[in-house]
Amino acid sequence: MEFLTEYGIFLAKAVTIVVAILLIISAAASAAINGKSSENGHIEVKNLNKKYEKIKHLMMEHVLDEHALKLYDKQLKKDAKQKAKEAKAQPEGAIEAKKRVYVLDFDGDIKASDNEQLRASITAVLAMAKPGVDEVVVRLESGGGMVHSYGLASAQMDRIRSKGVGLTACVDKVAASGGYMMACVADRIIASPFAILGSIGVVAQIPNFHRLLQKSHIDFEVLTAGEHKRTLTIFGENTEKGREKFVSDLEDTHELFKSFVSEHRPVVEIDKVANGDVWFGKRAMDVKLVDELMTSDDYLLQCCDAADVYAVTYVEKKTLQEKLGIAVSTGIEKATLKLLSAMNTNRFMS
Repeated sequence: MEFLTEYGIFLAKAVTIVVAILLIISAAASAAINGKSSENGHIEVKNLNKKYEKIKHLMMEHVLDEHALKLYDKQLKKDAKQKAKEAKAQPEGAIEAKKRVYVLDFDGDIKASDNEQLRASITAVLAMAKPGVDEVVVRLESGGGMVHSYGLASAQMDRIRSKGVGLTACVDKVAASGGYMMACVADRIIASPFAILGSIGVVAQIPNFHRLLQKSHIDFEVLTAGEHKRTLTIFGENTEKGREKFVSDLEDTHELFKSFVSEHRPVVEIDKVANGDVWFGKRAMDVKLVDELMTSDDYLLQCCDAADVYAVTYVEKKTLQEKLGIAVSTGIEKATLKLLSAMNTNRFMS
């Protein structure tokens, strides 16, 4: 029994060391990827009308009999000829007045890493979008993150509204904190019934190892020029004065956040919702955080009935080194999870 206990302790130590090494290698691989991001990106545009029509036709091939399918195909060809005839009859140089809807995706992490893709996609769309006619739909998913990063993402979305182009934010899962900062810029917010919205607040968490270092007789000095250059630190001794300044900065950031939401979404009673709480779809609509409950799929299908709908994506070409880095990083993450899972299993078994 003693042997098993000692072996269990040895195994736990070994797994801890291996996990630490894997995490360091993974971090290095990720840093290499981020530091060598390719600038040879390009815009891809996909017609969603055609995509949904293909899906519909595929279903009909399986559901309708041969005669009914032929009639449907015949009607499609007839409609296409009519559209071509109407287009040909237009005066030379006439501008097509049919509405276009451009669909962008933003999948947010703590650093709002999709900022570059969003910036490039918006720039491309604004080169074509007609003010007062066209619309941009941003399918937004984010639980928030760094203030400056999400401030930039919100400013990118504001470029659309400033050009007089309609802007709709669709939230299927979550748009909280910085995610809601982005969403509130839109003319209209559409959310699925159980999407999470709100979290209009600011949070900061900082560990402090000062007492641990003191116990080990290790000194750590923080030298600054400027009274508020450093308020709270990880390794140094934090003071009440520094803590008060840090809280003051958080409160100021919160006030800026509240003002931003009020400016872009004046229907919201900001004092009722700016307490850091979150609301699910229907409850969010009750406090006017959203305008309508619907999934992005349903909304885009509706758009296809009256407009040409295009998904616009900025794609970065990855070099061989970047692809290898991603593969290594992903493999290490999976291996780490397996090791942690095995370690937890051993702990329950012992």
